[in-house]
Amino acid sequence: MEEQIDSVGKAFVDHYYHLFDNDRPAMSSLYQPTSMLTFEGHKLQGVEDIITKLTQLPFDQCRRVISTVDSQPALVTGGIVVFVSGSLQLPGENHPLQFSQMFHLSPTPQGNFFVLNDIFRLNY
Repeated sequence: MEEQIDSVGKAFVDHYYHLFDNDRPAMSSLYQPTSMLTFEGHKLQGVEDIITKLTQLPFDQCRRVISTVDSQPALVTGGIVVFVSGSLQLPGENHPLQFSQMFHLSPTPQGNFFVLNDIFRLNY
């Protein structure tokens, strides 16, 4: 079961950052009305508010290096908690920024997952 959890967590992370880099509006498929995002301390709820925030970030592309992806089962919900750490290189910046991001993936009746909770922080 541990391998399956890790595999789902890694596949989700790959998919999430691919959409983030290539088609942010399409990220709406990852969230539902109950989803919450905390981005650098700013709390948002619902698909529309989350996607508005993500699409209005002041950069289109960034170079990302993922250092770690750790996943655990969320036994009460049947979901998965995924913790990501890495670095971002934004256009025009000389130094990469370290970041951490946590996702709580919750199962859907169709057998997929959606992002129930998403917390993003730059690490200074």
